[in-house]
Amino acid sequence: MSKVIHVHLISPITGVKQRDWYFSSISAVYSVLTPEQVGASKSYLQHAGLSGNGTVITKKAIIKQSTLIRDSKISNNK
Repeated sequence: MSKVIHVHLISPITGVKQRDWYFSSISAVYSVLTPEQVGASKSYLQHAGLSGNGTVITKKAIIKQSTLIRDSKISNNK
């Protein structure tokens, strides 16, 4: 099972229409967005309790970690 980090931007970013982003890790979040855009540093999110499907809310974003559900037929054929 894979984790997914969902970042929902509360305030739009100038020149960017997309408000919902999906990442494979916290590090991947910061390869696209800045700490200012997210409202939290990478270090903060790594220690904020996102594991176990946690949620962190900042003034600029809602960050959630969830589990990616895969088709059991595909995952069993590995």
